[in-house]
Amino acid sequence: MDKRRIGESSLAIAPLALGGNVFGWTADEQTSFAILDAFVDAGGNMIDTADVYSSWVEGHRGGESETVIGHWLKRDPSKRNKVVIATKVGFLDGKLVDGEFVAALEPEVIARACEASLRRLGTDRIDVYYHHKDNPGIPLADSLGAMDELIKAGKVRSVGLSQYPPHRLEEAVRVAEENGLARPCALQTWYNLVEREKLEGPLRDAAMANGLGIIPFYGLANGFLTGKYRSRDDLAKSVRGDRVEGYLEGRGARVLGSLDRIRDETGASLAAIALAWTSAQPGVVSTLASATSVAQLDQLTEALRLKLTPEQIGMLDEASTEHVEA
Repeated sequence: MDKRRIGESSLAIAPLALGGNVFGWTADEQTSFAILDAFVDAGGNMIDTADVYSSWVEGHRGGESETVIGHWLKRDPSKRNKVVIATKVGFLDGKLVDGEFVAALEPEVIARACEASLRRLGTDRIDVYYHHKDNPGIPLADSLGAMDELIKAGKVRSVGLSQYPPHRLEEAVRVAEENGLARPCALQTWYNLVEREKLEGPLRDAAMANGLGIIPFYGLANGFLTGKYRSRDDLAKSVRGDRVEGYLEGRGARVLGSLDRIRDETGASLAAIALAWTSAQPGVVSTLASATSVAQLDQLTEALRLKLTPEQIGMLDEASTEHVEA
């Protein structure tokens, strides 16, 4: 299995990245350890988390996911050099302003949050440190300058941007270059077969033109692309059912039909096929997905070695194109 370099960094990762949002939440510590072990054993190497995971759960404060990953690394320190650890800053200390969430990217917040993440992860370095979301109210020279200081201190290896719009991504790269700061190497953004417009167009063009590796999240569209939800009657199968209702209309059914046909041809799970399509798209380095059990993970890790044919990719391209009625 080929590993792909993240932008212009020295980091190379497998085409499937493991989302850590469930660790310490819907996957307890022992289950999380089993998932992490199985992911590395399957050939995966990027683990993605954030300081805010899982502060939305009653009784949680944030940092639960990082803590679980830290305990996993402590159990077998040799794993540290086998994995690329990414985490994010901005949401844990962010706040609502006039109904809009504003990420905290002040330099002092970034410096403090990095120390806390390193402590929870039990490591001396973060491989990819993301701005979790853009904050136009903080000068990019300041927020990127804080990241650059962390790189100079050896605490961070590379910088990523998450949920940045095209013009701000371009501005961030320009500001970094003009000020001699570490250049962002990664963009994390929403993208999947039923929501292609989230990336395709100006955002992907900006990322590729500026040499950023794209790492999409929501690659399975809240579970819709696993085939779990085929009709409105299926929405009650999960607490996430209401999130997928909109996918049942339009291209959603076409995409599931094409995934079914490719499953019949390859024997691969629908989840693996959907993830393999995403990771085969221009500019994409790896696709994020999470699992709450080893059985779920096994379906995902099929994507590490699944190579779709041009015909299969074309079939999914056609099914997932939004058709506008004349």
